[in-house]
Amino acid sequence: MGIKVGIVGITGYTGMELVRLISNHPEFELSFATSRTYAKKRIKDIFPHLLGSKEGEVEIILPEQGFKQGVKLVFLAVPHKSAMELAPKFLAQGTKVVDLSADFRLSNPQIYEKWYNTPHIEKELLKDSVYGLIELYKDDIKHAKLVANPGCYPTSIILGLFPGLKKHYIKKAPIIIDSKSGTSGAGRSAKIGTIFSEVYDNFRPYGIGGQHRHTPEIEEQLSKIANMEIKISFNPHLLPIQRGIVSTMYGYLNQGVKFDTLYNEYLEFGKKNKWIRIYPPGKLVEAKNVRGSMFCDISLCFDNRTNTVIIISCIDNVCRGASGQAIANANLMLGLDMDTGLKNLAMIP
Repeated sequence: MGIKVGIVGITGYTGMELVRLISNHPEFELSFATSRTYAKKRIKDIFPHLLGSKEGEVEIILPEQGFKQGVKLVFLAVPHKSAMELAPKFLAQGTKVVDLSADFRLSNPQIYEKWYNTPHIEKELLKDSVYGLIELYKDDIKHAKLVANPGCYPTSIILGLFPGLKKHYIKKAPIIIDSKSGTSGAGRSAKIGTIFSEVYDNFRPYGIGGQHRHTPEIEEQLSKIANMEIKISFNPHLLPIQRGIVSTMYGYLNQGVKFDTLYNEYLEFGKKNKWIRIYPPGKLVEAKNVRGSMFCDISLCFDNRTNTVIIISCIDNVCRGASGQAIANANLMLGLDMDTGLKNLAMIP
């Protein structure tokens, strides 16, 4: 018998990806999955690509039936606000929680309420939440009962800027971030802006000028890394592809810092972290090279004309930026190696 886990919220892309990854996990056993819309159906009925898998045979239940299922850990693949209502109930019965929503990512509830336009009803629980970015908080995650899975954009950006800001090689301002994401980042629910006719053969910005909800999450983590307040200009764009995030970050070296020194620091970061791949000078990252994997690929360039450092990071938003990262956090929380069930290379083409 494997370690029993459950998924609350099976019908979105993150829930779908969790099932796919669990199906290849040598230790996890999917005990239950929930959905109000598809209750009493089997997972294979709504996800035909899971036909023939043990997980595909699992019957979907209502969310309230997920309690008392005897699982060691539950993944909350639900919208913000719903997670803070569910997490305390699972924690009270001794079930560990990985929350894929934004409900426990921000340490300041007032900031959460401002950006998500809803009261935070579990302010005390925020103190127990650990931000689930493996490369930064691995030891804390191992001992956590509640992990806040990072957002997809923040994952690409924080990992991309970490070495430079940690060593204070990069100036704290200005930092400009230009990110592009595949359409799966917008979720699976039908929206005019993500239907085929709107996305195909198109490319557009959205949420620019400090409007995107991931902004405070990114700033909070970068400020912790640099041990000083960091403000960014974060500007996302929608790509006409399914998966992938490419984040291009522009900054400036502090006085006396050479680009070679910065690059060598990134190489050390890559040597210490198996999912960080630093490209050689002149080689640029591409979304296809991380598709379906846990890797964060990073390229660095230096523009001598403008004295600008250009850092480009690339992840799969559904795997590394969401469900795969959730599995890695669960592995650590349950005493397993973080890469258990997550050793896939990229899917090309």
